[in-house]
Amino acid sequence: MAHDGQDVTMATTSVILPDLLTLTGAAVGPVEAVLETAKAAVRETVTEGDRVSAKLIEANQAAAHGLSWLATYVEALRQMQNWATRLQADGKFGEVEQLIHQIAFGEYLHQIAGGIPMSQGEIMRLRDLGLGWDALGPFQCEEVQTLMAKGNTQPARERLVALMQEQSANITVGASGLDEELEMIREQFRRFAVEKVEPFAHEWHLKDELIPMEIIEELAEMGVFGLTIPEEFGGFGLSKASMVVVSEELSRGYIGVGSLGTRSEIAAELIICGGTEEQKQQWLPKISSAEILPTAVFTEPNTGSDLGSLRTRAVKDDNGDYKITGNKTWITHAARTHVMTLLARTDPSTTNHTGLSMFLAEKTPGTDADPFPTEGMTGGEIEVLGYRGMKEYELGFDGFHVKGENLLGGEEGKGFKQLMETFESARIQTAARAIGVAQSALDIGMQYAQDRKQFGKSLIEFPRVSGKLAMMAVEIMIARQLTYFSAWEKDHGHRCDLEAGMAKLLGARVAWAAADNGLQIHGGNGFALEYKISRVLCDARILNIFEGAAEIQAQVIARRLLA
Repeated sequence: MAHDGQDVTMATTSVILPDLLTLTGAAVGPVEAVLETAKAAVRETVTEGDRVSAKLIEANQAAAHGLSWLATYVEALRQMQNWATRLQADGKFGEVEQLIHQIAFGEYLHQIAGGIPMSQGEIMRLRDLGLGWDALGPFQCEEVQTLMAKGNTQPARERLVALMQEQSANITVGASGLDEELEMIREQFRRFAVEKVEPFAHEWHLKDELIPMEIIEELAEMGVFGLTIPEEFGGFGLSKASMVVVSEELSRGYIGVGSLGTRSEIAAELIICGGTEEQKQQWLPKISSAEILPTAVFTEPNTGSDLGSLRTRAVKDDNGDYKITGNKTWITHAARTHVMTLLARTDPSTTNHTGLSMFLAEKTPGTDADPFPTEGMTGGEIEVLGYRGMKEYELGFDGFHVKGENLLGGEEGKGFKQLMETFESARIQTAARAIGVAQSALDIGMQYAQDRKQFGKSLIEFPRVSGKLAMMAVEIMIARQLTYFSAWEKDHGHRCDLEAGMAKLLGARVAWAAADNGLQIHGGNGFALEYKISRVLCDARILNIFEGAAEIQAQVIARRLLA
């Protein structure tokens, strides 16, 4: 008979279901079938004549957005199965990975059947899509029922957390599934975040300070700002997947640092997709080296996500240059940047996106004493809960001068289309930042749960505490695989606005849940500003809003699904 330690090991590892990959593989078809039934039902609801009606999609938002969440779950499970299959083939599908995979399927199958949380107070149920219980007919198979009954159990969660404690030196909980080169990049930026960011991030947040220029200079030396810019223009020409890994690890240190590269990524993408050859030669090398720092100037007061309603005017003068007049808001890192990708209306007769143009508007970097020294431009800081390291500003333009040669692409009326071409990359990058923030919440929450003693034992020994940590790890991996897939699609030249939108939609919810649960583990201490988790909670909240609020994101996904 085995001694006690062996008995315990056998008992704990038995929580993994036999033939797990076969079970989960067999469950993919049924969830896809439910999605097709739901899609047909919603399409019928929003069809007028022989066409899907945007007006009816809006009128039936609960159904349309619920469909978006259902489709996101289906794609997430599909990518988890692909991840597990790859790991199995590589001999890397260990106990941690099996538990993550099993719990993911067990939980998400249950949520599809019983209700998917779109937010804290909004649950998508199949009835909202016009479906009855018969729509779950495909779930009445042995594989799905086994996963729902035995996939996400308390023993499985406890075993996962026990293994997480044993493997605390690992960068991620479970193998990422990425290749060796990308993992080397991850390790490099994780070291940077641990040494140069994490020890100081909370102080920057509490003091509402700009991230020091020394950090930006070091990141520039590491190639962050030219990561995906082609080598011919001074960049590294690396993949979007590399950008995801870098953003993930830097955001894990502090979302502000992880977001420094976002503005460069957006500006570079705009120029690569829509700029003239001269503009590419002039701007891309400088962006890549961080000789110039860009900022994105799109949003206006009272317009939010409705970019087609922008009213900031760009009037061409006799010299072929432009004068910009209007107001912008929620402009990140505006003060010390050198160039603005600025969206303005060049055709005053239009009231929609057709009259918008994009400019590479040059400005002089400001100082604390004089943040906006450029003539024709004023600004003031917007005080915010989190995401503080670059600061947010309201800007006013009154006859602000932009050279005619800085009209992106040299043609008016293309601004909205040019901006749309960047949204895939921007949303992939935001999903990566969300993963990093969620991972930070897990790091902080787990450390506190191990260190804090209550009733004679560590918090992590209480099942509901360990359960929270387990679900953080599981959902982080789900969001991670969905994000990696969207980056893979982008890198292979495939349209991926749907996948990128799904990754961003789910990633933002996962980050908020992780931060909220991390704070709950801290109890009253989590509500104290001195504890890091209070910052992570504030930082996580913005992810459901910027780069397309969750509601807008769900609307966009629904329109793609139903088209």
